[in-house]
Amino acid sequence: MKKNRQLILLTICALLQWTISFSQTDSLTTHADSLPRRHHIALFAPLYLDSAFDATGQYRYAKSFPKFINPGLEFWEGAQLAIDSMKKEGLQLEVHVYDTRAANKPLMSLLQSEEIKQMDLLIGHVNVNEANLLTQIAASHTIPFINVNLPNEAGATNNPYYVILNSTLKTQCAGIYKFLQKNFSVSTIVVFRKKGATEDILKNYFTEAEKSTLGLPLKMKYVTLENNFTQEDITDYLDSNKTNVCLVTSLDAFFGQQVCQHLAAVSSSYTTTVIGMPTWDQFDFEKPIFKGIEVYYSTPFYVNPADKLATELHDYFRINFYSRPSDMVFRGYETVYHFGHLLSSLGKNLSTGLGDKKFKLFTEFDIQPVIDKQTMTLDYFENKKLYFIKKVDGLVKAVY
Repeated sequence: MKKNRQLILLTICALLQWTISFSQTDSLTTHADSLPRRHHIALFAPLYLDSAFDATGQYRYAKSFPKFINPGLEFWEGAQLAIDSMKKEGLQLEVHVYDTRAANKPLMSLLQSEEIKQMDLLIGHVNVNEANLLTQIAASHTIPFINVNLPNEAGATNNPYYVILNSTLKTQCAGIYKFLQKNFSVSTIVVFRKKGATEDILKNYFTEAEKSTLGLPLKMKYVTLENNFTQEDITDYLDSNKTNVCLVTSLDAFFGQQVCQHLAAVSSSYTTTVIGMPTWDQFDFEKPIFKGIEVYYSTPFYVNPADKLATELHDYFRINFYSRPSDMVFRGYETVYHFGHLLSSLGKNLSTGLGDKKFKLFTEFDIQPVIDKQTMTLDYFENKKLYFIKKVDGLVKAVY
């Protein structure tokens, strides 16, 4: 697997010297001057090629493979699958790949180049600073920018060219509140939280959701736990005569795991349903320390393992890489494929087709305008679709 990953990186190094072009003639070229105008896509990802290879092109890490390279590489793996699919389908597109960690061409200087102004679509696996820069470029040059991974508005206002696929915390909290209303409306919700600025923001988001609800507000009891909280600090708020519904409002993975571990430890005496944050999709709930509790968490991305294309992708990775495709592989595949098709159909005026479902691969997007209520202007677009995953003893029991 590590050797295959190194070969993928070497392939990317070669591709970054050229433009991936494909048209209805199903050709792969590096120069398209003589061909009809194709739509151009700029693909940004943290590939760390300068870190992975030295000046002579030798791989720096011998037989190892550093984890920090994985997210960007996995995103590219998915994007490459989408490019292959669209090439076979005869779309007229050129995909330009940029390493956002390249030392010889920093992102700031790249975005100020004439090259970027010629793009019709920007797609990025980004951090906050990169998202901020790209939203500004999107607005100033009227180029749609698709933020694949970061659940952040990046300071965008009055920007109809910015699309967030990974739902923001505000949207997540509003969705969780509605989910609780629908499924646990008569229960008292014990909300376990810790002290912290992010936790205060989360509480404010849930308060906003409560104020804007059309139904009866939930009965939510907030409990702030100290850093060294004990099992007794948890059970003080549980009732052995009914199913306890607990909401954990912290993005701190260690805190969430501690709460779940304590609840699982007393599951023989207290029946508990736990609702967590979107970051919980990274938890290994198969561990024995979590046995005995029912867990829900929200996510904007869900791949049905029984899906035909998903099964084929799993088989492809098993045969070629001796591994399983990560979530970011699926995300890179479906994002580049979906928006590549929209660009091919609509050009830069993507906003007119953001609700189109016919290019869906794995995830159902519900991309809605986010309106500034004071100015009544459109600030950006955001994916409002949330899936709720139910797990018991590490197994997925339901998806809502």
